[in-house]
Amino acid sequence: MPTVVARPEQHYVGYRTTVGMDGLREVAHRIAAIVGELAARGTPPADAPFFRYLVLGPGMRSLTVEAGVPVAAPVELGGEYFTGVVPGGEYVVETHHGAPDGLAAATAAVLEWGEREGVRWDRTEDADGEHWAGRLEVYRTDPRTEPDATRWETDLYFRLVD
Repeated sequence: MPTVVARPEQHYVGYRTTVGMDGLREVAHRIAAIVGELAARGTPPADAPFFRYLVLGPGMRSLTVEAGVPVAAPVELGGEYFTGVVPGGEYVVETHHGAPDGLAAATAAVLEWGEREGVRWDRTEDADGEHWAGRLEVYRTDPRTEPDATRWETDLYFRLVD
């Protein structure tokens, strides 16, 4: 069952793009690139990497998404990477146990729970889709150390209206 938690704001280095669902794998590869760039500068990640969903287009045909790696303080990598801040506040969180192909169903279950409970998500609707202030998939398991995807853990975060 989802729970509500307080999250502090979080600095991160990210890569942003707009893709279709079939482009998410390429975005995921940016996480390793960011971690590598940070390591070259002697900056370790401050927490687990994540996807941040900013805009979900009509019918999920397009997604504006960021691959992000948390850092303790802003770090400028330049090029296609930027520094950002995930806003602090109250979030609904649920942990998905298993392979990434189960994330869509886990997300749908959280959103359905929120509708039943009268939760007010921090999102707006526009012609180009749903705009989210804080919607994250935080990848707690490193696939390099745990190759069995059925054992992976992903935290799903959804920011609530202040």
